[in-house]
Formats: sequence, C-alpha cells, structure tokens
Amino acid sequence: MTAQKNLADILLETNQLTKEQYDLVKFELANTGKPIEDIIIAHQFVDEEKIIQAKSVLYNIPYISILTTGISPEALSLIPEPVAKRYVLIPFSIDRKLNALYVAMSDPLDIQVLEFIERKSGLSIKPYFAIPIEIERAINKQYSAGLTSEVGEVLKQTQPAKTPQSQVDLKTARGDVIREAPVAKIVSTILEYAMKARASDVHVEPMEDYTRVRFRIDGILKEKLTLPKKIHDAVVSRIKILCQLKIDEKRIPQDGRFSFQAGEEEIDLRVSTLPTVFGEKVVMRLLKKSGGVPDLPDLGLRGLALKHLEVNMLRPHGVILITGPTGSGKTTTLYSILSRLNTKKVNIITLEDPVEYQIEGVNQVQINPAANLTFASGLRSILRQDPNIIMVGEIRDKETTELAIQASLTGHLVFSTLHTNDASGALPRLLDMGAEAFLIASTVNCVIAQRVCRRICPHCKKDYQPPTPVIEDMKKVLGKLFDSFQITHKENKGNTILYKGEGCKECDQSGYLGRIGIFEVLPISDLISKLILEHASSHQIEAQAIKEGMISMKQDGYIKALEGTTSIEEVIRVAQE
Repeated sequence: MTAQKNLADILLETNQLTKEQYDLVKFELANTGKPIEDIIIAHQFVDEEKIIQAKSVLYNIPYISILTTGISPEALSLIPEPVAKRYVLIPFSIDRKLNALYVAMSDPLDIQVLEFIERKSGLSIKPYFAIPIEIERAINKQYSAGLTSEVGEVLKQTQPAKTPQSQVDLKTARGDVIREAPVAKIVSTILEYAMKARASDVHVEPMEDYTRVRFRIDGILKEKLTLPKKIHDAVVSRIKILCQLKIDEKRIPQDGRFSFQAGEEEIDLRVSTLPTVFGEKVVMRLLKKSGGVPDLPDLGLRGLALKHLEVNMLRPHGVILITGPTGSGKTTTLYSILSRLNTKKVNIITLEDPVEYQIEGVNQVQINPAANLTFASGLRSILRQDPNIIMVGEIRDKETTELAIQASLTGHLVFSTLHTNDASGALPRLLDMGAEAFLIASTVNCVIAQRVCRRICPHCKKDYQPPTPVIEDMKKVLGKLFDSFQITHKENKGNTILYKGEGCKECDQSGYLGRIGIFEVLPISDLISKLILEHASSHQIEAQAIKEGMISMKQDGYIKALEGTTSIEEVIRVAQE
C-alpha cells in the first residue's frame, strides 16, 4: 500500500523544491511535528502562490488567479460583503443550469464555511483555491465602487417578464427591453469604467452560458466583468440604438459610431458588430475628443531618431512612411507630426479610414469605398485642392503608391503608413507594389518603424539585478551602446539594473501605467539610395543604416528598459523578431 502524498511531495514533483530542501522539510517534520506548509514558509523555499497551486493538486480542488478573472455581478450579489470579508472568499461565477456558484476561497477545505454559504446562496458551491491577499484585494475592489457591484445593483432591477412570449408583440417587447433603465445603466456603467480605466477598446463577447466584457488597457485585453446570457441581446440592442444600427439585423456585421459623455469628458465611440456562434459580438473603440495630440518627444522619440525625423519633415516635398503592425501607434505619430506642421501658412489635407481625431485647421477626409471615395480616387481629388502637405492613411496598392510618389515629385510633402515589420522592409515592399526603384530612391525622405510598450507604473516601480543571460543578451543587442550607457549612468556602479512594477492600486495590480513608443528612424542617405537602385534586400539596407548610426527598434527598447521607462519583458513582447 503506497503512502499518501503530501504537500512536499507535490512541490518536489513539480520542481518547486530541490531534493536537499525536500529532505530538510522531512527532517524537520519528523523532529518538530510542525505542519509542512509552515516549515516551507519559514525557510522561504517556495512563494505562497506555488504552495497554493500545489495544494490545489494535492486536494484536487482547482486554483484560480482571482485578480485576472472577470467577476459576475449576479454571483457577487449572492454573498454579502461582511460574509466574504470574514471568511476570505469571493463568488466569481454562476451556472444556472447546474444551479452552482463558483467561489474563490482562502480555505476551500473548511466544510462549515462551505455549508454556510451554500445555505446563504441557495446554490451548490464549487470551491476554488486562491491567494488570500488577492481575494482581499478583489473584495475591496468589487464590493466598493467597482464595476461589478454597480452592474450587480442594476441587474437586481432587471426582472424577467411574466407575460407569456406568445401573447406579446415582439417588436414592442424588444423596444421596451432596450429602453429599460437597467439595460441603459449597464451600458453607461461599462463605458464610464472604460473611460476611468483608460481603455482603448471594449469587447462585449457572447459565450455559451454567459457574456464576458473585456477592456483593452495599455494594449492588453483584461476581463473585468461577466453578465448573464439572458441580457446579452438587450445590451447589444442598446448599443445598436445608440449608434443607429439595425437592431433586428443579426446575420451580418455592422459598423456605426456615437458620442458618450461622463462628467466633463466626452468620447467618440466607433462600434463594430459581428455575428458569432453564440450571438453578436460588439467591439467599441474609444476615441477621446479632448486631451490633444502628444508631442513627438512625449511619444518616445528622441536623440538622433528625432533629429532625422525633424529634418525630413521640414523639407518641402518627399514621402515619409511610418511602418508597424495594427495597434502600434502609427496614426498617433502621424497626428503628432501634422500638429507640429499645422500653421495658417500651409494647406494640410488628410485621407483617413476612419478619421480618429479631429485636428483644428486640418482638412480631414473620411474614405468611403461604397461611394467610390478610396485612397487612390481621394488622392487624385486632393491634388486639385492646392495642398502643401498630404496625409494618406495607408498605402495598400500599386495605384496609391504611384499617386503618392507623383504627388511628392510635383512638390508636395506626403505622409503615409505601411504594414511592414521594420523600417528597412518598407523599401522592398514599395518595389513589390510596382513602384520604380529610381522613383523610390529620389522621393522617400525617411522611414519610421515603431511599436508601443507599456510604461512601468511609477507608484510601485522597483529595481532588481537581472540574471546573467539577460545581461548577455542586452550586451549583444546594444553593442557599443551598452558601454556608453554604463559610462553615462555611473550611479549603477558597473552593475546592470533593470526595473519592474510590483503592482498597486494605481495600476490595477498590473505593474504598468500608460504607454511609450520604441522607434527606429531610417533616413534615405546617398548610399541607401544606391542600394534601393540595386534592388537590395531589407537586411542589406538595415545593415547600411546601422553603419550610418541608426538605432534599431529593439536597441531603443533596451535603452528605455535600462532607463526604467519600460520593462525588458515588454520590449521582447513587442519587438522580438
């Protein structure tokens, strides 16, 4: 008969304890009789999270990270706050089909507490292990003025209609449900929270048994809320009414927009609906009306990169390209450049899809393919409007490429974006789209590539000594720049110091607050023009640009990590090739 496993056995099996540490724990257990958990904590062999995960395996009770889990307002309303605080537990989900309430607990083995909350809620309890301090933070956040508690209060007011559906005129019923104050309140609460949390997008996504609401904050999606499936259609229809979409059309995607005001702040929302297997998914992009456009140094451009850009954007004609994937901040950089160039002496016209921010004094045109107003046809019309500076949202095809180059040849300064991974890749891409090499060489002034990283939260920022492989990687990527940094930052005393956020109330425990760009700016020198004429590869162009002093995107990111603006993990996440 095999002996029953204990906590130390699980930690050894999962490589959280070494054999020496395991033997020491067993020795102390035999000599003192103390609980294994207390011995491990006293020696600080393993952190609390790993111990709880091991207990989860040992007792076959699932583990959950409650701070990264969306919490159902309906579930939260079933356990009062004093009970949650007293027993260090929080309900996070409910399954009406199984009549079950899912609860994160500091001690899911306490039978008396389980029986008590089962009686209190009238549902069977599905317990989960969670870290006690995380449960306490979640209780304070969710039960106070949090998003979940506000929506929970509203959900209590939404009672299902008792009239049989067959006796109700469906069109009238739908209108009543949508205009019901509770549903309108849920939508406005979600949007108010999105504004407070600095979210750029809100996703309302139907799942099989519930609806989840996620917010994109500093470029990362975070699940903050779950709603009962029964109100999904009403919430979607409420959003559709706000942006004047067809509420009875659920088979095809729709696009719309509306404005929303909370206090003194007003935002524009761009709305997209999409039919999915479990219902319509809605994504709302938040666009601030106030706040202005950041200046170039605020975006993260500085030093030689900023100088090269400033020199080239002040030239009277030519093409300046900004490259990067979707969501890398290209449009924001374009707006910053246009804001700086915007004076009463110049005529600036933009072609955008869509117009995200309105800049006073700039003629902004929204493309409309349905009315045959495309980037190419719009660009032809713009050239008859006597512009000095033209901004084309994106170069997508041969026709737009040729027109942009022709516009620069006839004395206009043209700005546009391209979807390539780095600055050097933009030039061969233009060749692929049918542009002549000699025209590219003579018209393109410079190419900017960029990504956005999250900034380390200043309120919980702390330094640490990185492991040797990380330092070696930084030395390899930065080369001479690494030594230059060490010389100019003598306070490090020869040590390489990096920074990270520990997580606090200000940054919602993420360790990050706000964003910063990392850039590479490639000016088209005589030697690079020659390489373009020879149809050189992007690697050859990049190698020549680095010889001429260009700092690559990854190098810029690593320098910002050494300075403590962002973390090394962020740079690798966005700039790793």
